[in-house]
Amino acid sequence: MPEDLVVRYCAPTLAGIKTGSLFSCGFTSREELRADIRGLNRTLAPKGLRAVPLRCSGNRALIYLFRPISLGRDLSHADAACLLRRAGYESTKSGHCILRLMERLSRQEDFPHEIGLFLGYPPEDVRGFIENGARNFKCQGCWKVYGDEDAAKKRFAQYQKCTAVYCRHWNHGKTIAQLAVPVLK
Repeated sequence: MPEDLVVRYCAPTLAGIKTGSLFSCGFTSREELRADIRGLNRTLAPKGLRAVPLRCSGNRALIYLFRPISLGRDLSHADAACLLRRAGYESTKSGHCILRLMERLSRQEDFPHEIGLFLGYPPEDVRGFIENGARNFKCQGCWKVYGDEDAAKKRFAQYQKCTAVYCRHWNHGKTIAQLAVPVLK
């Protein structure tokens, strides 16, 4: 798995300013994919990060890179927990929720709308997306905004700047281990 993909698509998560990120990568065998994920986790686990394949289709995998501590906090938020219950999640424990998300992804072609909660999107925006069928949003960037537009625009700019800085550092020889920021509880 090319580490430049991780840097390009997951920089805000590596920096500790976003709960999780998704990226797609190709693989030649399941064994190769498992080895790549194990290697990435060995490198990033000491920084409080974890990678899991959410779905494999053909020779492509959807990888979720996340911060378990942040995910646990996000999913336990009252509004997030309510959205998860409505989507059939029986628990807000992050491990159980990831397994349920994997089940839902394996059964449907589209992304389950609650996936935004796993990426650190505000619950009010995830709820707005679901209730409005992806219409009537105030603005859009990394996600469609139904709540605090100003806060979302600031976060979009922060993510964009972080990605540019991380890609520049990567291109100048920094390793993924050097780029990953340890986040304390």
